[in-house]
Amino acid sequence: MRWWDMEAVLELEDELFPEDAWSPGMFWSELAHARGPYATRRYVVADEGGRIVGYAGLAAVGGVADVQTIGVAVDHWGGGLGARLLTELLRHATAFESSEVLLEVRVDNTRAQRLYTRFGFEPIGFRKGYYQPGNVDALVMRRDMKETPGETPPAAEPGAAPQTGPGRGAGQGTGGTDTDGSAG
Repeated sequence: MRWWDMEAVLELEDELFPEDAWSPGMFWSELAHARGPYATRRYVVADEGGRIVGYAGLAAVGGVADVQTIGVAVDHWGGGLGARLLTELLRHATAFESSEVLLEVRVDNTRAQRLYTRFGFEPIGFRKGYYQPGNVDALVMRRDMKETPGETPPAAEPGAAPQTGPGRGAGQGTGGTDTDGSAG
């Protein structure tokens, strides 16, 4: 994700997460941590014919990576784009030398939970009232990267290709993650 992607990403963010969309400032803050030799973030966008149809972000510090967000345009749900974006994030987690990857997902979002389970994530706990203002609980999931060294996540179906670059994510305590029904 680059600065010129921001307007389209924000529009998609508002469409996908109307109650708890990230602010422009949250995105810009994450972009600031995605470049340079001490970068701790990696963000990707999926572009189809000049239209951003998906985005995803990862934060990594001290051997632990955290999926910050995955968003896929509604008209691309079910086509494998969420899986492709997640594959890209896991590739970057490996590059960051992360031994584990964590994420939060809404407890009522079984669709995204199935995607994460397919990729080897396992439930490890809950965060009560994590998603605000709706006061929806989050399921915390974890993937041990050491248990499956060199293992490639399941291949995704053909679709829009993610383009890597620096980008978005706000981390815990600054707005949460947006891994909800848009992962598809």
